[in-house]
Amino acid sequence: MKRQGRFEQAESGTLFLDEIGDMPAELQTRLLRVLSDGFFYRVGGHQPIKANVRVIAATHQNLEDRVKLGQFREDLFHRLNVIRLRLPPLRERREDIPLLMRHFLAKSAASLGVEAKRLSEAAMGGLVAYGFPGNVRELENLCHWLTVMAPGQTVEPVDLPPELHGRNAAVTPIPPAESGVVPQETVAPSMASGTGSWTRQLAEVAAQRLRQGETGIIDDLTREFETTLIRTALAHTGGRRVEAAHLLGLGRNTLTRKVQELGMDHVTEQE
Repeated sequence: MKRQGRFEQAESGTLFLDEIGDMPAELQTRLLRVLSDGFFYRVGGHQPIKANVRVIAATHQNLEDRVKLGQFREDLFHRLNVIRLRLPPLRERREDIPLLMRHFLAKSAASLGVEAKRLSEAAMGGLVAYGFPGNVRELENLCHWLTVMAPGQTVEPVDLPPELHGRNAAVTPIPPAESGVVPQETVAPSMASGTGSWTRQLAEVAAQRLRQGETGIIDDLTREFETTLIRTALAHTGGRRVEAAHLLGLGRNTLTRKVQELGMDHVTEQE
C-alpha cells in the first residue's frame, strides 16, 4: 500500500498549513513548486501528480518582516497572499470569551468524566477584562486548570489563578503560630517560593484538622494531593495516561495503579 502525503490526502479538498512562518527554507521551495506548477512528486517518486487542493496557511508572525529579513521566500509569500483574513486576538473580540470558556470547560470536564464548572458573573467579568496574551490556547489551558483546581462547581473570582487578577504568586504572610496555623518558616523553601498560596492553604487545613483532634491526616492529605496532581496531568495531556505518567515521573503501570487506588477509574483514558 502506497503511503500518501498531505497533498494527496487533501485531493479535491483543503490543506491547512499552520505556522507557515516557521517553515524551513527547503520546504518553502517545495511548497512554492507545487503552488506554481500544480504538480507534486511522492517521496522517491519520479512521476508528477496533479494537485487539486485549496491551500489555507496561518501564522502568528509578520511575514512581510520575515521576507525583509530573508527568513521567508518573497515569491512564496505572494503565492499565498491571495485572500488574507486577519483573526483578531481575544483582547479585540472579548465578546467571544464567554462562549469559548463554556466550550472548553465542558470539553475538559468530559475528558475527566466530571461535571462541568460554571463561572459566576463576577468571575466571567474578570476574564472578559483580562487580555489573554496567549489567546485561545491560554484560555483553553485555564479551563483545564479550573476544572481540576476550583474547589466548587461555581467558579468565583477568588478561584482564578493569581496572575489573572493582578496578584503575584509570592508567599503572603501567614498568621502567627498561636492562631493555630503553621508559621511560614516551617514550609520548605523550595515549596514556599512561588507556590505559597497552596502551601499556606495546606498548612491551614492541616492545623484546623489537628485542632479538631483528627489523627492519620497525612494519609488523607496525601491522597488528595496525589488525586489533584494526577487530575491536573491528565487534564494537561487531554487524558493521555502515558504522557501524563511521563510528566509526573511515574511509570505507566504505576499511574494506572494509583488511578485505581484513588477511585479515578471514571477518568477516560486516551492513548
